[in-house]
Amino acid sequence: MCTAITYKPKNFYFGRTLDAAESYPAEVVISPRGYIFKRHKSAFSARYAIAGAAVVSDGYPLYFDGMNERGLCMAGLNFIGNAKYFPACGDKLNLAQFELIPYILGNCATLGDAEYELGRINITAQPFSPDMPPAQLHWLVADRTGAVTVECTVNGINIFKNQIGVLTNNPPFSYHISNLSNYMHLTAMPPQNNLLPEVSLAPFGAGQGAVGLPGDMSSASRFVRAAFLCGNAPEGMEGEGALSQFFSLLAGVSVPKGACRTQSGDFYTQYACCCAADEGAYYFTTSSCRALCSVRFSEGAVAGGGISRYAMPRGEKIINLN
Repeated sequence: MCTAITYKPKNFYFGRTLDAAESYPAEVVISPRGYIFKRHKSAFSARYAIAGAAVVSDGYPLYFDGMNERGLCMAGLNFIGNAKYFPACGDKLNLAQFELIPYILGNCATLGDAEYELGRINITAQPFSPDMPPAQLHWLVADRTGAVTVECTVNGINIFKNQIGVLTNNPPFSYHISNLSNYMHLTAMPPQNNLLPEVSLAPFGAGQGAVGLPGDMSSASRFVRAAFLCGNAPEGMEGEGALSQFFSLLAGVSVPKGACRTQSGDFYTQYACCCAADEGAYYFTTSSCRALCSVRFSEGAVAGGGISRYAMPRGEKIINLN
């Protein structure tokens, strides 16, 4: 369970919620230009620095999401039951699932570059380690020019133009787009009386134009909700106002503890992030620390030889004002 969104009031913003029952020891990681991602017999060098949330294992940053220094952004979201990876083949660039985000962000400057590379990639099921099987994911890739959804299923890699700039989880992306037709009547404006025009009916409060907007935690409902919120978000905002608005949008699809329970435990939003691509800053909050934190591309981190790691704060601090 996760939700990824894009927002372009003036500058370009990209981010997501990471929702899970298992607690991930995520941290913010910057991998520099020229960093070599090496695992098993596979290795590639990154042309561009990457900043994003990751778990570092054996020195390898397993990115959940992130951006590169050129403003290209990418996030992987659960796609359990539909994701399908394939054996290595000779006529494609073979990448393990865990290599896809660092390869695309490390070597593509634009969305067009990413689409080209994705067209020649074969995603394999090679695990990172025996106790870390490949995650079943699909991906949102975006820059200020647009967004695409990438799904690897039994039919191979499919790249969908994503005009909405939103992605959640199952079902496949094509279902989510079709499902939006059920909500074409929703509006942020006061509703019109189409039921009985001859009868004097009027709204009795603000927000009635969105009656029927789904509020549950399912993937299909979060997709509709994110599409509605992002589609009606203010234009032209800048600076802290735009950043605050972005996290307000993510709050509309966040999952609090206790609202979604499984046999594995509570599914909840562990962190929410925003890649402010134009300023090279990665902002985030965690479930236990609502303070807005940021990590920026610095010349030292971008040009350095090794990865830079920044802990995500855990634990709420209460500030007393009287």
